Amino acid sequence: MADLQPVRGTHDLLPDDMRAHRHVSDTARGTAALHGFDEIATPIFEFTNVFARTLGDTSDVVTKEMYTFEDKGGDMLTLRPENTAGVCRAFISNGLAQHTPVKYFYSGPMFRHERPQKGRLRQFHQIGIELIGAAQPLADVEAIACGHAILSDLGIVDKTVLELNTLGDTESRAAYREALVEYFQGHLEKLSVESKDRLTRNPMRILDSKDEDDRKIVADAPIFSDYLNTESVEFFAAVKTGLDALGIKYTLNPRLVRGLDYYCHTAFEFTTDALGAQSAVMAGGRYDGLIGMLGGQETPGVGWAAGIERLAMLSAEAPPVDRPLVIVPMGDAAEAQALVIAKTLRGSSLRTEFAFSGNMKKRMKHANKVNAWAAIILGDEELSKGVAQVKTLDDGEQKEVAMTDLAATLTVMRVEDRG
Repeated sequence: MADLQPVRGTHDLLPDDMRAHRHVSDTARGTAALHGFDEIATPIFEFTNVFARTLGDTSDVVTKEMYTFEDKGGDMLTLRPENTAGVCRAFISNGLAQHTPVKYFYSGPMFRHERPQKGRLRQFHQIGIELIGAAQPLADVEAIACGHAILSDLGIVDKTVLELNTLGDTESRAAYREALVEYFQGHLEKLSVESKDRLTRNPMRILDSKDEDDRKIVADAPIFSDYLNTESVEFFAAVKTGLDALGIKYTLNPRLVRGLDYYCHTAFEFTTDALGAQSAVMAGGRYDGLIGMLGGQETPGVGWAAGIERLAMLSAEAPPVDRPLVIVPMGDAAEAQALVIAKTLRGSSLRTEFAFSGNMKKRMKHANKVNAWAAIILGDEELSKGVAQVKTLDDGEQKEVAMTDLAATLTVMRVEDRG
């Protein structure tokens, strides 16, 4: 039945998928913490203007992809399509300007109504960091270095290429914008309808066009680096020097841009050729004008976001789930005692499950099915003697262990089994 299937562009995270998902987010969380980033969580929906204002009214996200609805109070709300705007809104709402610089890590679901494809869903999940309140190039290096470390800890950094560019400061962007408008005006008749519209409102967005005819025109468009002033050149040089000092390799990509005016200076992406068309796995940059645009005092910021699903697809298999113990109780008295034993073993950090029903053969079959490393067999005879039978399932060996020694003995045996 159609109504019992997940909505198109969404999927269920079953245990194997969830382990891979958690492996990415937990690894990133730990690595980000080592870099001084504290975790933050914002609501999954905001007032629509938070995103419409920051993502730009010409962007595909705003015009085509946002999940926007009117709530019962008449407010227009939007499920978050990204989280930088939400984090910056939280920065303003909670009066955090006096505490800068602040460093935040986040992990959670985002929502975009776009065509589902490999590595792209309508409900997807992102990790990200935001470093707010530091205007120095060192902050850009710190953000990139944290992302690089996460990819390294996931074992996938060698599958990616760091692409780097500078967007310059406001003066440089204005000069480049003027040059772009002049260039594209000379090719106006060949531009797509969408790019013609962008030419008057946001010409840098034309550089992102997917239209084949637009891309041919873009190939010969002016390059940003030719319009950088001295301050912008020096800022970018400092970023590259910092990355060089850390041994982080990068490729300069003069076509890597951000179309919105609050972006400046560093823009970067970690890309891969291992996921087909969806090459970007982590993307970010400096956004010194964003918090001011949202209504806060002008505050610099830099950060990035990465798709958990894409990172999980690139990553090696997540660490396997810990193999359990299975208690096999035979009889009412044994079942009651099994509950007490399970509580004790779990208190000793031993994963413990039950074989709930059936004869001995069926219960042992269940133990093998869940890949248990040992079975604890209890019956009336064992209870009368104050012991349990412990059977290790890989080699079939079985021994009698006193109830009072069970937790300690199994803890030692588990260490040896992992050995």
